[in-house]
Amino acid sequence: MIRQLKYFQAVVRCQNFTEAAEECYISQSAISQQIQSLEKELGVELLKREKRRFYLTPAGEFFYKKSLIIVNDFDHICEETIRIAKGAAPGFTIGYLKYYRGKELQQAIAEFRIKYPKVSLQILNGTHEELYEYLRTGKADIVISDLRRAPSDQYVNYYLTKEAFHAEITAQNPLAQLTSVTMDELKNIPCIIISPKEEEKHEESFYREYMGVKSDFIFADSLEEAHLMVVSGKGFMPIEFSAEPVNKDSVVSYISILWQNKQLYREYYAFWRANAVKNYMGEFAVLLKKHFPVEPLDIKNLNL
Repeated sequence: MIRQLKYFQAVVRCQNFTEAAEECYISQSAISQQIQSLEKELGVELLKREKRRFYLTPAGEFFYKKSLIIVNDFDHICEETIRIAKGAAPGFTIGYLKYYRGKELQQAIAEFRIKYPKVSLQILNGTHEELYEYLRTGKADIVISDLRRAPSDQYVNYYLTKEAFHAEITAQNPLAQLTSVTMDELKNIPCIIISPKEEEKHEESFYREYMGVKSDFIFADSLEEAHLMVVSGKGFMPIEFSAEPVNKDSVVSYISILWQNKQLYREYYAFWRANAVKNYMGEFAVLLKKHFPVEPLDIKNLNL
């Protein structure tokens, strides 16, 4: 049935039997027969055919979504089975946000390698959307990111820590004398965020909705580029940390960002697939959390 599932997915993805057949290297009549055989075995109609067009029935739409998970899991099981049979070293891929700047991940990886020296580690970085895609497609086993979607039963959402948002701004800006600032007070200064071109709209929506940014946006490709933009006075960069970085040169200042008179935080989580075959994810997440500093009691945010 796995082969039939892949044929069915190709038809839905291509929205065309001919193109799907070419993609699967079989004839159009053969792929049509396979879909009909699948429907007969299930006893339900998956595709509603009208002349030369078709669309998914409600049952077909449900089956298609679930089949993606089944086929993905099957492929992973096959890969792991082959790896075990060949005696190859197991692999473990970790993804993290490209603007992450803490040492906790380095410390956790170093400790993990000591415990599992034969495990082949791969490290990826990306934006929130890129990390989600890595996890969904199996390119990454675990990712460290913030929570922007409603929790799903398909994934484990393991809370790591929360870090206070600050505005990194050139020390020459008059606002650098402040200890805290609101987005209203920053509305005339462009907001610098790190994002690839294709995800700029997603990032802009997040910073407007979650942080209440009111100013224009400037996009950078890397953390280093964003820092240089700040130093050159092009804008401010929202950045978070639990302990303020030591800045001996004093070329930039860090100002706490407030929302409704309270410190604004970003929460970090470790995510992995709930049905994952490998068993390193939970252990690595616990190891990573151990290296984050204990969160201090935020007196300012308590409703006393």
